[in-house]
Amino acid sequence: MNRFDDLFSQRGRKAFVPFFTLGDPDWETSREIIVSAVQAGADALELGYPFADPISDGPTNQKSMARALRAGATFDGCTRLVTAIRQRFPDLPISLLLYYNLLFFQEDAGYRKLADAGVDAVVISDLPFEESRRHVDSLHGHGIGCVHMVAPNTPLDRARVLFDQSRAFTYVISRFGTTGADRQLSPDTLQRARVLRTITEKPYIVGFGISHPEMVRQVWDTGADGVIVGSHFISMIERNTAEIAPAIRGICSFIEDVKSPAPAPPHQAAS
Repeated sequence: MNRFDDLFSQRGRKAFVPFFTLGDPDWETSREIIVSAVQAGADALELGYPFADPISDGPTNQKSMARALRAGATFDGCTRLVTAIRQRFPDLPISLLLYYNLLFFQEDAGYRKLADAGVDAVVISDLPFEESRRHVDSLHGHGIGCVHMVAPNTPLDRARVLFDQSRAFTYVISRFGTTGADRQLSPDTLQRARVLRTITEKPYIVGFGISHPEMVRQVWDTGADGVIVGSHFISMIERNTAEIAPAIRGICSFIEDVKSPAPAPPHQAAS
């Protein structure tokens, strides 16, 4: 069974999924950050392979990928890091965010490497659904889940198709534009997540723009199965590349806050 299937089979389980760029700011520090996030309580991981033209990513993630590439990140190097994380956490669901060129030019070899590394699912942010047959077949042939993306303006009929065709989960984009941290969620974002819950029972995870524990809880409350936070964490890394400990503390504190039980409402005295 795909590890995401196992995660979402747990009734009432709400997943928190941090995103990190592999190799940012360097190999050893990247591994330390990811391991610390899992130990703090992350339910799954989404990991990005650095790419020179990340068109769905905003400035924060673009700079993260540039740092990783300057540090010597390669496809095979990233895959070795994923393998090390899988060996450390054998039951942890791991999804990758990739740009299609990273797999297209390797043909079957790239998919085989990801399967051997223990990857559960892959989302390709620059590959339209109508052009994805070869990619989907390759993922399925290697036992890897294919994650499709539902945008804020995806018609509901098309969203149903994407939900039905996804394996592991579907990635719901919370708002228009590229990745990046927002100060708050719009009412439209929350309403959209509620509507999507009415058209599918399959799991979906909401990402883009989420940067506070309360925003995570707001999305969970709409019925979404999980939330991804990326740019907010990567901005912590960017501010602390010379001494990473403050970034790790901030990331772990965020995760621990999100995963702690919600406080009980204050007792109201009888009048």
